[in-house]
Amino acid sequence: MTEKKSGGLREWTIPVAFAVCAGWIIWHGPAYILDFFPHASESMTAQITELHQRKDVSGGLPGLFGGTMDFIDWAALLLLPILLVVGMRSVVHAQMEYPDYTRFDYFALFIGRVVMLLIIIMTLVMLYEVFLRYVIEAPTLWANELTLWIAGFVFLLSGLYAMQQRCHIRIFILYDILPRPLRHACDVISVAMICLFAFFLVYGSYKQVFAIKFHRWEMFGTAFDPPIPATIQPMILVVAVLVAIQAVANLIADWDKQPTEMDEPDIIDEEELEAIKKSVGAK
Repeated sequence: MTEKKSGGLREWTIPVAFAVCAGWIIWHGPAYILDFFPHASESMTAQITELHQRKDVSGGLPGLFGGTMDFIDWAALLLLPILLVVGMRSVVHAQMEYPDYTRFDYFALFIGRVVMLLIIIMTLVMLYEVFLRYVIEAPTLWANELTLWIAGFVFLLSGLYAMQQRCHIRIFILYDILPRPLRHACDVISVAMICLFAFFLVYGSYKQVFAIKFHRWEMFGTAFDPPIPATIQPMILVVAVLVAIQAVANLIADWDKQPTEMDEPDIIDEEELEAIKKSVGAK
């Protein structure tokens, strides 16, 4: 059976489509709030409605089912989970990635592909701004804030991918000299601490983040005025929960592994060096 190679066209198109749908949903957040999470206050409803009318890209299209969301809003919402499932099924494990993975890990692997795409988009936005600012001398009002916005998502979502890849910072000075039962105890304690942190983070800030920042769709307050507070702060809580779940999944998957399987050196060997060269097209 021939092993699939990573980097195919399908691995690019699906994350791109996923990012487009997610971006559309995020930018049109007020429409979804008006239809799914309506405010009891008429003043807040009027404020969110005015915000939606000001930010709506597809202005003029009628809402469906008596609501605010038009057919593009509904299409993006319905396509997002479909693209997520298809994207998870289309992920091809790269040679440089962590070799052992389960079906559950496909979610983090696909999110990792989306993060890689966001880094490319962020870089292109910065290059576009540099060109306009220093060559044409006509800087934009949106490039800097869009870069900050994307960078926030990259920083958060890459944490989930790093957890799945076991490439987060770990200190092994004492862990390596412990017997196997004590290593298991340390693993359980560390995962329990991650879960406790995620629980208390959500418990302590859920009301402020979702009831105020998200539900009121708090904007950045600039000329471009992106909804950075309304999106980044809820994403912090969501990613914290996902990282905790991934940590539990890692604990279960690695429980029966021998210590030699877990203690890989941090030195790049020749085989990995050749894989890096092939991935960038070097000879």
